[in-house]
Amino acid sequence: MTKQVLAIDFGASSGRAMIGRFDGERINLEEIHRFSNDPVTLGGTMYWDFLRLFRETEQSLVLSKEYGRIDSVGIDTWGVDFGLLDKNGRLLENPVHYRDKRTKGMLSEAFSLIPEESLYAVTGNQFMEINTAFQLMSVQRNRQELLERADKLLMMPNLFTYFLTGEKVTEQSIASTTQLYDQAGKCWAYGAAEKLGIQSSLFTNIIPAGTKIGTLTGSLMSELDIPAMDVIAVCGHDTQSALAAVPAKEKDFLFLSCGTWSLLGTELDEPVLTDDVRRLGWSNEAAYGGKVSFLKNIIGLWLLQESRRQWQREGRNYSFADMEETARREKPFQSIIDPDDPVFVPAGNIPERIKRYCSEHGQHIPQNDSEVIRCIYDSLAFKYAEAIKEIEKCTGRHYNKLYMIGGGARDRLLAKLTADVSGVDVIIGPVEATALGNIAVQLIASGDIPDIGTARRLIAEYEYNIKEYVRGRSRPGNAHST
Repeated sequence: MTKQVLAIDFGASSGRAMIGRFDGERINLEEIHRFSNDPVTLGGTMYWDFLRLFRETEQSLVLSKEYGRIDSVGIDTWGVDFGLLDKNGRLLENPVHYRDKRTKGMLSEAFSLIPEESLYAVTGNQFMEINTAFQLMSVQRNRQELLERADKLLMMPNLFTYFLTGEKVTEQSIASTTQLYDQAGKCWAYGAAEKLGIQSSLFTNIIPAGTKIGTLTGSLMSELDIPAMDVIAVCGHDTQSALAAVPAKEKDFLFLSCGTWSLLGTELDEPVLTDDVRRLGWSNEAAYGGKVSFLKNIIGLWLLQESRRQWQREGRNYSFADMEETARREKPFQSIIDPDDPVFVPAGNIPERIKRYCSEHGQHIPQNDSEVIRCIYDSLAFKYAEAIKEIEKCTGRHYNKLYMIGGGARDRLLAKLTADVSGVDVIIGPVEATALGNIAVQLIASGDIPDIGTARRLIAEYEYNIKEYVRGRSRPGNAHST
């Protein structure tokens, strides 16, 4: 019999519900619902519209009825953000968006309480002001009354699963994005939390991906007129769901999960927590099956997305396909920015900031939209190449293949530039890696697929046969070494 499961994947700009079907030999995907994810700024604070997003979750469950029996559902989201519940389980307020300005200055304050070397040695996370620990410090400093009312903290995927099942838990991969997860103990970093002034009573039990959380509540089934289904803790962090779907056969491989953020990394057996790794800004996260996802967060297609929004405000409308084609026609490598410079993090006029950056760094200043777009493409490729060089230094391993997955894998120019600049062969796809990984973990949890290796083989061999390669140039002496 064909098994059907539902994957609900929330990205930073949109979400979708996908049904995964498995007949014992082939995994197939079908999208049944897609929706935007639009933050709301109110009273100077940027929020996620959780109420609407939960309604979209309910709509996904209702729509799934048309497709026959759905055995389980799994939810993945972006990392670091959370909701606070009171002692009666009520949501105290909409979760605050990681791009909100409330965490400005929190890093230096944190390091006055605990040395950054010590914090990294425990948590292994790249230091970014958006991380959960620093968001909580901001709440502690500026909204103490909110924490006084708070009983539990739930990361975004488990905030959804709580309102589906009534169970308060934290899945391991999403816990590892918080800067409050102990890499060695695979538990909450209680000592670090105490030093940062964060009350550990907020934490819930950490469970591994592949655990059944519960079933839909009776009230929800009655309200929506839907049958019972299991709720499975998949890899709650969307990056780790995507990693679960990388169709690699070799042990040593690179992945580039390319969307609003670019996550470039590899899969390891143990975390790497050295001072060199800390200084280079690499993260260790919990991956499926007890593995470690060793990766770096790089600002990705956000630069193109936000530039496009700015041009729309100015009356010029480009599709992403238009932008790729425009970039192909421009002269390459006239200007290179650092995509991770803090100036590019906030929303707003990215093209103007790029021109200012180039001027301040003595480079050619892009003269039109096309040159701005080409600058972004070239800069991302150089940033990826730099990260590949760093990861080889950190792990002591040599990598010949990079699997480019996620929505950005549609962009063949970015894949070609990445291969040209880094010298690494780029394998394109699957585009729907996050949904596939979500589905694969559900099928492993149910026993329909025996392990992650089999899931990756199925993804590579059948519906998502990965055939497209972009060959990297010979690595000695290429642009990677400059």
